[in-house]
Amino acid sequence: MPHVHFIAIGGAAMHSLAIALSEDPAYRVTGSDDEIFEPSRSRLQAHGLLPAETGWHPERIDGSIDAVVVGMHATADNPELRRARELGLRIYSFPEYLYEHTRDKKRVVVGGSHGKTTTTAMILHVLHRAGIEADYMVGAQIEGLDNMVRLSADARVAVFEGDEYLTSPLDPRPKFHLYKPHVAVLTGIAWDHINVFPTFDRYVEQFRRFAELIEPHGCLIYYEGDENLRRIAAGLRPDITALPYGTPAYEVREGTTCLLTGDGEVALQVFGEHNLQNIEAARLACGQLGVAEADFYRAIASFAGASNRLQRVAQSGTSVAYKDFAHSPSKLRATVQAVRKQYPGKRLVACMELHTFSSLTGDFLPQYRGCMDGADVAFVYYNTEVVRHKRLQAITPQQVQAAFGGGDRLTVQTDPQELQRRLRQLDMHDNTALLFMSSGNFSGIDVAALAQELIKE
Repeated sequence: MPHVHFIAIGGAAMHSLAIALSEDPAYRVTGSDDEIFEPSRSRLQAHGLLPAETGWHPERIDGSIDAVVVGMHATADNPELRRARELGLRIYSFPEYLYEHTRDKKRVVVGGSHGKTTTTAMILHVLHRAGIEADYMVGAQIEGLDNMVRLSADARVAVFEGDEYLTSPLDPRPKFHLYKPHVAVLTGIAWDHINVFPTFDRYVEQFRRFAELIEPHGCLIYYEGDENLRRIAAGLRPDITALPYGTPAYEVREGTTCLLTGDGEVALQVFGEHNLQNIEAARLACGQLGVAEADFYRAIASFAGASNRLQRVAQSGTSVAYKDFAHSPSKLRATVQAVRKQYPGKRLVACMELHTFSSLTGDFLPQYRGCMDGADVAFVYYNTEVVRHKRLQAITPQQVQAAFGGGDRLTVQTDPQELQRRLRQLDMHDNTALLFMSSGNFSGIDVAALAQELIKE
């Protein structure tokens, strides 16, 4: 029985992979971490994988271990990792392990600065309803799927969300460079992760390299509205097929977005032009896997979205509230515009949190100029302790205000209690669309509960 040990098992992707392997009785799975938070802790405990104690235990690393998987949370000098290297054990990063398990399968990899989680979720949703078995890795919980990772012996297809961030403490390559797709999807490029890609050109280069790593006679599905993707597509190897997509024809009627297809209208549960573009990417990818268009549209009509991706958290009378994972300038702009267009007659109150390394960096802040302009009332929140924790130079509310613009419509807050007080001062009971956007948690605010309180009649 192969024994696989996970160093930094508590990570979102790592714990999901550990659970996926543990469900195969052919594997023995162990793991360690110096801190494990929810929901990883509860999920690991439910599957009997929660370490008995936190911390690193190099004395438990021995020759009985067949493979070690190292998470990004572990440092290069991790004592367990050091011991594994001394013993000559096989060491994998998370993406390396996924690739090894799917080496003989047809791999679909969805990359891009935004929309990759949702597009991956759409593809999996359609495949599930079409009865096509697939291994997968996706960065959010999806209705109908028990885990964010699945590996099997039977599936002939693997669908991965392709993250451009670094692979592991030992490997500075972007994760999606290791998957070598047969079908590659790129949704768009907007500068991010400036701590590892200090210039936009360096960032774009990672996507060009991703396209170069497509398997022979594969295809690249790309958003034709992105000039950088058009350049990448123009430079593809001759054996690679380029499949561009744009925004499909649609109409919004009484709060419902309808696709206008050659076979009639398709009423959707999701909305926003970015989601419509994601649907087009998913349609082309599913077509490469043998899904007929009629079957695709029938399935996509029931797609309700991935967790935390423009997810409705409250509705009362004429008001509605959403939360979204948006944090980069392009994501904020797209999400605000989507809600504005879906609810043109409602007052839009948008609240976002600066939480990532890039967003809290003074030199990057000007990238946010105008991204909240579609809101009638806008709040930008950040926690000064997070800035210190990330060892960044302090930024001021005045600096953030000047970067975003927006005039009197936009307010910057650094106190979560004051933010909630200001939100409660607004009458949102009637004809309001409330939007929370963050890759964090607003310093522990229960966004769903607050939204229900704010818009209830």
